[in-house]
Amino acid sequence: MRIVDVCAFYTPHGGGVRTYIDQKLALAEPLGHDITVIAPGTEDALIERGPSARIMTLRSPRLPVDRKYGYFDDEPAIHRALDRLAPDFVEASSPWRSPVMVANWRPEVPKALIMHADPLSAYAYRWFGPFLERDTIDRRFDPFWRHLRRLGQSFDAVVCANRDLSSRLQAGGVVNVQTNPMGVQPGLFSPARRNEALRARLLQHCGLGPDALLLVAAGRLAPEKRLPMLAEAVTMAGRRRPIGLAIFGEGREKLSLWRAIAGNPHIRMMQPVRDRERFATVLASADALLHGCEAETFCMAGAEARASGVPVIVPDQGGAAEFALQGGGIAYRAADRASLVEALLRFEPHSPDWQLHTAPRTMRAHFDDLFALYRRLQDNRQRSVA
Repeated sequence: MRIVDVCAFYTPHGGGVRTYIDQKLALAEPLGHDITVIAPGTEDALIERGPSARIMTLRSPRLPVDRKYGYFDDEPAIHRALDRLAPDFVEASSPWRSPVMVANWRPEVPKALIMHADPLSAYAYRWFGPFLERDTIDRRFDPFWRHLRRLGQSFDAVVCANRDLSSRLQAGGVVNVQTNPMGVQPGLFSPARRNEALRARLLQHCGLGPDALLLVAAGRLAPEKRLPMLAEAVTMAGRRRPIGLAIFGEGREKLSLWRAIAGNPHIRMMQPVRDRERFATVLASADALLHGCEAETFCMAGAEARASGVPVIVPDQGGAAEFALQGGGIAYRAADRASLVEALLRFEPHSPDWQLHTAPRTMRAHFDDLFALYRRLQDNRQRSVA
């Protein structure tokens, strides 16, 4: 199949979506598909990733809040690109404006919306949850729910990577919802990568000895990741047990995070590790992955931690929660600093409960299932036309 992904969230500077796209493009030829990703860029360009994989960038405005990202504002340009590529199947990877542009192109071509974002959890529930019940928030955000319901009717599938998001969309009246969990890059993340010398160096960098608990957090420094809450909770729990926290990431919340760390020598901010093998070694050498975001559509870091044999300490909502609910760690009440402190104090890194009992799901399995779904949807369209 010729598949085109109109991906508003792609940036070459990193992030979970880039990891996802990189693996999709790497698997295009082995899985027998031709894949083009259309992404907003600083200029019109075509970047070949292989004989059947490429990224096409369309010159687009930058997001004011994070200029590493762009957004599509030219529907005719998207339609011209789709006309040139003549895909058998089209994906849209944003729940905002661009999927409407995609849906308006040749309705007879089958299409899927990939939910790479959960805006209600990331914004509405986070902003107003401390004051209002979710039902009240949903009623007040009914225009956005109506937008989501229209997208469900316009696309042959709305693909979610976790059951919680699928269930909420279905309960909100969104049709054609499918659940397809993502996975990890095969052959990369493993307990065998654990390096005790590296663990000791990271703890030393945090001003602690090897008997302390080493936590790792990784990802964008964005408000919905709640990194200041993680730092405050580690500081509070650290008064009762030695805890070091190494945070790997960059982003616009850096100053807020610095303020939350408040000079705690046991919490260190690190530059993101872009070398995937090195990051896999860092992750395997931790005692746990610490995560604060209840708005994850999957939580790639959680999947990678579990594939590395490392338990997770995560909120009890969103995609991250599934890794704890499957026996891979501890879930605390989302957005609740006191609950996180309690979880940190009762966490035992060497519990036998944290051992891997099944092989981790891989991205190959995810894309096998995804493209099989696309083939079925394409066949259904062809039968309906016939």
